[in-house]
Amino acid sequence: MINKFKLLPEWVAQDAVILAWPDENTDWQPWLNQARAVYIEIINTLNLTDTAVILLVRQNAIESCKRLIPKNAKVLLVTADYNDTWLRDYGFLSVSDGNRVSPIEFTFNGWGEKFDASKDNQINKLALQQFCISDIHAIDLVLEGGAIEIDDNGHLLSTALCLQNPKRNGVKSLTDYQQDFASTLGATTSTILKHGHLEGDDTDGHIDTLVRFTPTNGLVIQTAFNRPKDPHFRGLDDLKLECIAAFPNHQIFELPLPHIVNNEGQRLPASYANFLISNQHILCPIYQQPEDELAIVTIKNAYPDFTIVAINCLPLVQQFGSLHCITMQVPEGVLKPEVLQSLKNGVFLYE
Repeated sequence: MINKFKLLPEWVAQDAVILAWPDENTDWQPWLNQARAVYIEIINTLNLTDTAVILLVRQNAIESCKRLIPKNAKVLLVTADYNDTWLRDYGFLSVSDGNRVSPIEFTFNGWGEKFDASKDNQINKLALQQFCISDIHAIDLVLEGGAIEIDDNGHLLSTALCLQNPKRNGVKSLTDYQQDFASTLGATTSTILKHGHLEGDDTDGHIDTLVRFTPTNGLVIQTAFNRPKDPHFRGLDDLKLECIAAFPNHQIFELPLPHIVNNEGQRLPASYANFLISNQHILCPIYQQPEDELAIVTIKNAYPDFTIVAINCLPLVQQFGSLHCITMQVPEGVLKPEVLQSLKNGVFLYE
């Protein structure tokens, strides 16, 4: 049975985006100033798109955070404690029945118990529920926001490598997952892709690093067409062929693959597909690499009706994630009217 509530695609109108502030107690510590600069740029860009920001901040970091954020920024500061700042994977999702929009949450367990996520898994109840019109409905399934992508038709994308990690939901078949996506997210169809993964990606191949929908029957795919000798080439090319077979009527847009390693010589999972769509704008990660320009052009071609804003995310990928991973959008209809009013009044600490 298909759920009457359907997960909303990212391009619907938004009131806010949720972020969690990087501080000395997170893994951002070695790149703290650079990471914070990226966050400030994202906040400023979102505000220009008429999108406010709900910013989770630890108690001892509030004053330093307020000093860095422009005073007139549309930012609601919320005191919270968290393990890390990958909001995409533990922030609530938004579903709609056509009349009202409701927040839902799944269980987050640190991408299959790789990392402690006990605090992150409580954020929705302890910090974000108070701002929502409806109660956040909890679903008994381990699933991260970055693991799913959906379009206007209810066609959902995910990846087998991620879903079949037994430390998420045990031995669950892909057919069972498809049924779960129908019953909890209103997915009319679920395509679970079996190819593609970026070295250094702790998420087991989240879809938001690999394939993204466009609102006009297009697929943006992170391939390695520009690097035929790269170890990623075969797997990402198989991913492209898999997408063509599953979506024969969709236009395909291939993103180039950068090659970035950290100071320890580890390949970093830099993906241009990890962009954020917000109110007719796309915040596109770039990495100060030769491929940046082509990636921007490709995304512009894929989303001709959107304004593309490049954000230097080289500091973010040092922690093996990027722009989409640190954000979670809040569509119109979720937040209480008094919260929306507060978001118009400059930087405001909710107490």
